[in-house]
Amino acid sequence: MHRSRFSALLAGIVVLFSVTQTVGQTLCKPVLTSKEVRFSDIRAQQRAWTALLAVDASRCATTFGRFSINFTRLKETGPDLLFTEQFAWSPGQVEVSLDFWADEAVGDYSIGYVASCPCRN
Repeated sequence: MHRSRFSALLAGIVVLFSVTQTVGQTLCKPVLTSKEVRFSDIRAQQRAWTALLAVDASRCATTFGRFSINFTRLKETGPDLLFTEQFAWSPGQVEVSLDFWADEAVGDYSIGYVASCPCRN
């Protein structure tokens, strides 16, 4: 009985410390902008979708972070498919790539979740 109370108390302290640390720290987000998008030629029945993104992380104190892109995949012989892929950003520009079959295309894409970063002082 005492062990479970101690564990619960310890867990509560850890959560409280985490919340206090997060509240005390101002968070920012980098701005990601699509500059160029293209499909490669077909090789081995596949082609690569590639996007070049500008990353303005001037407000961030970090030089790395995560983001996602939401896609609508179109297929000649099947239903459309909505899905999300995770990528990493770094300041300046980043190139991301994803393979598709020859009978697939990207109908739509958008930047989804962008992880917050600690703000630069």
